Amino acid sequence: MIPLNRILPRPAGTWLKLSVVLMLGLGSSYAGSAYADADQNHIPLEQIQTLSQVFEIVKSNYVDPTSDKKLMTGAISGMVSALDPHSAYLTPKEFKEMQVVTDGKFGGLGIEVTGDHGVLKVVAPIDGTPAAKAGVEPGDLIVKIDGKALQGIGLQKTVDMMRGKPGTQVTLTILRPHQNQPIHLTLTRAIIKVQSVRSAMLAPDYGYIRISQFQENTGRKTRQAVEQLEKAAHGHLKGLILDLRNNPGGVLGAGVETADTFLNKGLIVYTKGRTPDSDMRFTAHGPDYLHGAPMIVLINGGSASAAEIVTGALKDDHRALVMGQRSFGKGSVQTVIPLSNGGALKLTTALYYTPAGCSIQSQGIVPNVEIQPANPQLRAMDEDLLKESELQGVLKAPDTCSKVKPQYTITAPASKPALVTAKTSSGSASEEAMEAASVLKPNLGKDYVLREALAILEKQAVPVDENGHSVQEVIPLSVASGQ
Repeated sequence: MIPLNRILPRPAGTWLKLSVVLMLGLGSSYAGSAYADADQNHIPLEQIQTLSQVFEIVKSNYVDPTSDKKLMTGAISGMVSALDPHSAYLTPKEFKEMQVVTDGKFGGLGIEVTGDHGVLKVVAPIDGTPAAKAGVEPGDLIVKIDGKALQGIGLQKTVDMMRGKPGTQVTLTILRPHQNQPIHLTLTRAIIKVQSVRSAMLAPDYGYIRISQFQENTGRKTRQAVEQLEKAAHGHLKGLILDLRNNPGGVLGAGVETADTFLNKGLIVYTKGRTPDSDMRFTAHGPDYLHGAPMIVLINGGSASAAEIVTGALKDDHRALVMGQRSFGKGSVQTVIPLSNGGALKLTTALYYTPAGCSIQSQGIVPNVEIQPANPQLRAMDEDLLKESELQGVLKAPDTCSKVKPQYTITAPASKPALVTAKTSSGSASEEAMEAASVLKPNLGKDYVLREALAILEKQAVPVDENGHSVQEVIPLSVASGQ
């Protein structure tokens, strides 16, 4: 299994004749060339001449002396970052830091971020981490770290600023939609050992699995969780809720294995790129560890990447009902290609598609049952949450599924949004404390979406919006995907 960002062996050859062998997914191979079209295999002399001219002007006239290395690094970074939000040039130092095995143990705050217009936007905090415990939320805009403004600082450098020695503190200045004052959160850095899969019984014979991110062992842990729930239900589990809310993704193979846990057969996900060799297909082999028992998958705007792959597979294969809000929409494949200087290119090479042929990129997964906040302020906050489609330079995939709508809408009870002020995380730097924080205690009293999902599993009537009115209705679990 591999991360969605795959690091490739250093290719041989020159810059103009780059040729690499890409290994993606579960042992599949992709052979690519820097130039797929013969008519594009030429040197853009006019543009190179302009670049050389600009280089000389800056070198001779800029107010402060600057090195050739700095200018060329900036030129390369600008060229690659202009492609899309996820392509980037990694300096040798950044590439070295990136080569950390995705095994669920890492130092930092436990927060998934993306760069946009020179600042950081939060995709999702990871359960049980300093970021989650301090109150960081999806859609938060991080504008300062330890009082230093982030405008103009690259994504990798801002991420580095949040990293540090376990036990040390870092202060984030956050802007949150519909909150007038900046929020100052002080977090304690930690060596975080995230328990990605947790489970519990919600009611007699009804199980609940929460996956906070996809790590190397998530597929295996998910199967073990299902088996434990089956045992707790004396072998007669009547239904399962799979919670992928605020799951920022992770390892592709783990996502495929997780979807395979609940499928006997069928397509899970496929990719399409510029060349035929970038096309891959991942299929289920079974068995279904739930033995056909009904499922509901919970998602929201913080569900991204591998979480969307799992959701799309279970929805399109009619294996699960999907509830919540439209997901983030991160459906592109990044390939990391090492360079001769010790750095690397992180380059978008393909897009993911669900079994029904729907692009995840910029579209996200549309739930069968949409949860709509009744409070206008909460509804506006939900609409303002960051989506992939809002990122600068985002790839727009042509998609016949873009007009898909939810089959049902449920309006959540009105409540006032909580205001967050300056806060210090109580997170410990120890691994033991982080693991202790991962104990699962689903709260049906406070979690309206979870409560309604359980009611649907139990075939109870729920308040469905119809023509501006709320009508009690039993939602069938074998709902078509609407494609």
